[in-house]
Amino acid sequence: MKKLAKIFAIVSLFAASALTFCPPAFSYMVKFKEDFYKLYHVHYQQYPDDCMENIYWLEQAVRADFANPLYARAKIQTEEEWEKYRNLFQMHLNLKLIEQHMRLARVYDKRAICFYDAPWKDEYLANLKKAKSCYEAGLYYWREARLWSEKASETKFRFLFLEDLTNWEDENKRIADAELDYKKILGRELTRVNEEIAKLEALESKAY
Repeated sequence: MKKLAKIFAIVSLFAASALTFCPPAFSYMVKFKEDFYKLYHVHYQQYPDDCMENIYWLEQAVRADFANPLYARAKIQTEEEWEKYRNLFQMHLNLKLIEQHMRLARVYDKRAICFYDAPWKDEYLANLKKAKSCYEAGLYYWREARLWSEKASETKFRFLFLEDLTNWEDENKRIADAELDYKKILGRELTRVNEEIAKLEALESKAY
């Protein structure tokens, strides 16, 4: 019994010592554009709160300063590479903001209004207006994305390709070649939503 008590005392002393000498946890300051972008993530099944969280982090990233080129998301060796990197990054952030607003819009977007929707007219109207505001926000970000794409496609960058950012380079080329045009995509969605809003407003609020 005394032996067991002695063993227990030794184990307890060892555990206390281990806790005493645990290294302190260091907090990480989120400050630069690259830091905020790391917080952006897409779930397989994304809920409205996930979209709004991502929109928040992406907005913070758009406004934040760039980290030192040593900590960029690509290997930067010249001032030209650094300039193109910044343009591509801003373009990419705005494209991701469009995607997140479209994901959020789909939550509220009732894609077909029928006569039997009359009892829920007010609720559907409120949701469709939320969807409309998301699509309209997407148009703003598209203008920003195109602006940064134009800067990244200037003549001086014609033979400069950032190999570590192949996806961003591809996005830029698709915009330049008019293969990616969110103005058309968002325009179609806004036209349809406005038509659905008009249908709802014309419905009589009665139960069937």
